[in-house]
Amino acid sequence: MKIAFIGHKRIPSREGGIEIVVDELATRMAARGNSVVAYNRKGHNVAGAEFDNESNDNKPYMYKGVQVIPVRTFNMKGLAALTSSFFATLKAIAARPDVIHYHAEGPCVMLRLPHWLGVRTVATIHGLDWQRAKWGRFASAYLKFGERTAAKCADEVIVLSHNVQQYFRDTYGRETRFIPNGIERGNRLSPRIIAEKYGLEQNGYVLFLGRIVPEKGLHYLIEAFRRLDTDKKLVIAGGASDSKEYHAEIKSLVAGDDRIIMTGFTEGDELAELFSNAYVYVLPSDLEGMPMSLLEAMSFGCCCLTSDIPECTEVIADHGVSFRKSDVRDLTDKLDELLKDSAEVQQFQSQAADYITSKFSWESVVDQTVALYSSSKEAC
Repeated sequence: MKIAFIGHKRIPSREGGIEIVVDELATRMAARGNSVVAYNRKGHNVAGAEFDNESNDNKPYMYKGVQVIPVRTFNMKGLAALTSSFFATLKAIAARPDVIHYHAEGPCVMLRLPHWLGVRTVATIHGLDWQRAKWGRFASAYLKFGERTAAKCADEVIVLSHNVQQYFRDTYGRETRFIPNGIERGNRLSPRIIAEKYGLEQNGYVLFLGRIVPEKGLHYLIEAFRRLDTDKKLVIAGGASDSKEYHAEIKSLVAGDDRIIMTGFTEGDELAELFSNAYVYVLPSDLEGMPMSLLEAMSFGCCCLTSDIPECTEVIADHGVSFRKSDVRDLTDKLDELLKDSAEVQQFQSQAADYITSKFSWESVVDQTVALYSSSKEAC
């Protein structure tokens, strides 16, 4: 098949969970003999130009069998996804693929164009993006329009949680396909880089790793951690994403507290070391799609503490601990219990990787997704 991917920022890149998903799908589909094109945005890594790699090249190139084509992008907040998906859609239509697979709500606004021209379309809704606090009124309305476009026009809609599946049923009367993300077992590493850079040791810190944006609830975790008497550190790993004001707020919150370390954007062996040696991984989000960072944390054998939103509890089941969303007191209590009960933490650590890799498989995700590419069309 000829398959086009639109909606991610860049591959290969760890700028967000969508980029990880598109990378896995595109390269695995190419390895099966399909002709796959991924339309990258032009521009720098959202974490900063110092993290640019081949994905920021402005010329087409091949990546693990995938043809990567950068498209014109206006790199302004609220316009990057709009402009890149528009120009990517024009290029994709001209190439006449068998299917165009859109990712995220904003890029789905452009889905009507290929649909009207008879090109099969599939949309993956990674989360209800219009609810995110970082967006203003216009951007939220645009994202909601993309969601509605996917619901009304896409030949198939994929969702990553049963909660979002029910939302589409209630809101649009649209049946969707539940296909969660996949994961592979993480390659555990001893604390070498993180020991040299940050003085961290195995089981010596609580870890938050993700984009520093309001809906991730990092401010709850900082407040909870400061209430606790512990010799462990709190490590905050991640960069800003269209949320410089919130990032600055977080930096001011942790200023002067030598127990809290902000690493900034991280990848490669340093990222693997952070996951491999964390005592507890905490994801205090108010809003998620299906958090890749949570799957990754468990794949490295982390004990995980998350908010009780369905998108997180569906992942951890009874192999992790949850607290009431937005409730700092409950988060404090649950984190304190784990800090005082190393035996419980070790039990979760010993089971996490086996559980998560048996439950979520990329090969299964690819099988199910490719099957949708030849499904029947919806009216628009």
